[in-house]
Amino acid sequence: MHLTHCHIRALPVLLATCAAVALSGAGCSSSNTQTATLQSQNRILTEQNRAQLAEIQNLKIHNRQTEDKLIQAERELAQLDASRRLAGNQLPVGMSTRLAALAERYPFLQYDPQTGISKLDTDVLFDSGQADLKPSADQALAEIAEIFTAPDGREFKLMVVGHADAQAIRGEELRSRYPSNWHLSAGRALAVADWLRQSGIPESRMGVAGFGQHQPIASNDSDDTRSRNRRVEIYVLGPETPLVGWADTSGRFYR
Repeated sequence: MHLTHCHIRALPVLLATCAAVALSGAGCSSSNTQTATLQSQNRILTEQNRAQLAEIQNLKIHNRQTEDKLIQAERELAQLDASRRLAGNQLPVGMSTRLAALAERYPFLQYDPQTGISKLDTDVLFDSGQADLKPSADQALAEIAEIFTAPDGREFKLMVVGHADAQAIRGEELRSRYPSNWHLSAGRALAVADWLRQSGIPESRMGVAGFGQHQPIASNDSDDTRSRNRRVEIYVLGPETPLVGWADTSGRFYR
């Protein structure tokens, strides 16, 4: 190529321009690479963050489930311990066998041989909102009384406990007699204890309590589940079982 004087003078400018263009292209390429790398790292960190948040949420759910199971286990253990303490000494085999046979003959009666607790369905014992025993309950209660007036049952005490569902007492007349389920449950427990007293069990061997609707064993959402909460329980207490109100089991306190 033949270069003129003008071409030679313009050569440095041309070379500088080309170098600038080359450097500019290299700079853009490097910047794009860095941006892509940062974006990739950001996506990875975002996914890791989401995974960690999901794991934390799962751990929280698992922790709540574990706490619920622990609370339930503690409640069941406390109930079992309370039942065993109330039951005191294990019932003689003959008594336990007779109570179990009695429960088989009467569907409204349940008996737990481990604790000595008998549970009576109050829908069979009482009319709705009432604490007067039905005649249909007489035979079963008479046979219960026979067991605890027999020689091997005379040393045991009985705690008769009434429970109700969560339905309010209906009707002005009923509310005048039983202002609340607490009164009704206590009245029903008293009616059972009084019937047993008339059948030969001394009242000095019995106690009465009413818990109203405050110790349900089922939900109160339907008629079927509410009926389970309406019950009278008979706890069998050994002669040495501590219980509030019986002087012979807490005599040291009063000395």
